Amino acid sequence: MSNMQESRKMLQAKLRPHARGKPFYSELVGFITSGPVVAMVIEEDGAVKVVRQMIGATNPRDAKAGTIRGDFALSSQKNVIHASDSLENGRMEIDIFFSVEELLTYNRSDESWIY
Repeated sequence: MSNMQESRKMLQAKLRPHARGKPFYSELVGFITSGPVVAMVIEEDGAVKVVRQMIGATNPRDAKAGTIRGDFALSSQKNVIHASDSLENGRMEIDIFFSVEELLTYNRSDESWIY
């Protein structure tokens, strides 16, 4: 996990090309770079699906109570959390936020009992 304030350069590399040129792009870049970001990598079978269920629907109005967006988000653009929507995008975003040396892989002591 890393605590950082995203630079505009890093953010522009991260945002998918379909966002560039849209009316909300400038405001989105300004919001995301306005304060600290906590970035982490979660590695597990089905992690994308599980994490996206935990955070809730992109539009907080559609997010269920008990999800992060359902409980804490008020706007789709000024959102409280982001998660990759696919393994491919996750790999791309990991490369943007982390160097290989910053990634830690370990086995939990109870892992063999759980899986």
